[in-house]
Amino acid sequence: MNVIIDQKGNSKVAIVESSDIIIRDVQEALDLMASIKYNNDCYKIMINKSNVTEDFFELRTRLAGEILQKYVNYNVKLAIVGDFDEYNSKSLKDFIYECNNGKQVFFLKDKQDALHALHSIT
Repeated sequence: MNVIIDQKGNSKVAIVESSDIIIRDVQEALDLMASIKYNNDCYKIMINKSNVTEDFFELRTRLAGEILQKYVNYNVKLAIVGDFDEYNSKSLKDFIYECNNGKQVFFLKDKQDALHALHSIT
């Protein structure tokens, strides 16, 4: 796993790059958050959809809710980048829509859009 910091003014975004699945469960999500906060003093994370287990996108597993609640509790912003059109679940599409209209978690297709979204929030 490689972490690159993109900084604009006082805003820092940790861009996580890896060819592996990094988040398989709540503990791995917490470990990622803690590692980035400790090593980079950064509270905004961008990660590729391919680095997150597919179970995350099955809302009935409750994995997405548990992980995102931890990120909200610790005030860490998260953008997941990838193509989400492949999912047919109306519940997931609604969930993504609601997240994208908030200021905590974003599901975006483009890395530049994700960076812009993360840098735009405090």
